Amino acid sequence: MKIAAAQISCSLGDPKANLLKVRDFSHRASDVGVELIVFPEMIDTGYSMAVIQAHANSWTDGFMPGLQKIAAKLSIAIVCGVSARDGNSIYNSLVLVDQEGRIAAKYRKTHLYAVAPVEEQNCFVSGDAFASFSLDGLRFGFSICYDLRFPELYRKLVVEQNVDALIVSSAWPFPRIEHFRTLALARAIENQSYVIASNRVGKDDDLWFCGSSAIIDPRGIAIASASADREELIQADVSQELVLAVRRRVESLGHRREDLY
Repeated sequence: MKIAAAQISCSLGDPKANLLKVRDFSHRASDVGVELIVFPEMIDTGYSMAVIQAHANSWTDGFMPGLQKIAAKLSIAIVCGVSARDGNSIYNSLVLVDQEGRIAAKYRKTHLYAVAPVEEQNCFVSGDAFASFSLDGLRFGFSICYDLRFPELYRKLVVEQNVDALIVSSAWPFPRIEHFRTLALARAIENQSYVIASNRVGKDDDLWFCGSSAIIDPRGIAIASASADREELIQADVSQELVLAVRRRVESLGHRREDLY
């Protein structure tokens, strides 16, 4: 299965312009046979709490129907970080739109970045469930940005939901670029799983994003990687066979001492 991660900048507060960029990158991916493309966090509005509060929509109008049309027209599955307004609440969300344009899975960020000056808790309500989906024989697990610092989430996805590949959709900033790279590698190695990390580049308000998107295999090898500061599309072939082979070679998931922890 061929997958891609799109590393993009966003137009702050301009969902229409951002949707056009999703269309263009999805078209590029479809042209080279990609079946699933992953985009960064909050790309409908850009990553600014004030802008998100002003522009977040429900999924019945605006950005989401346009995303569904793109997926259906190109026959490509799209994972995308988007806002989701539900009544008086806004969620930092990931959505899977399948090749037929249907909303097939969704996730609401469970770990909010409650650190000044961002303070997501003043904008978002946190989710309370983990989520995964199957596509072409592989099971993918959802996560968003700050989630990457919580290994318990990924272990539960792998052990309880039988996930083979872990998606990280991010707007990760430059001051902690090495954290992003190191934690993504660690999540792949410790879970013997693919990691597909799609991160932003560019600047929203005073926040610069560090790119470094990567596709990492279950051995901890980066099989595709991007720069820290340019828009790029990276791609790689993934297979459940490699996941199973790595897990058979060293059965570390089965060697866990749950009686101790």
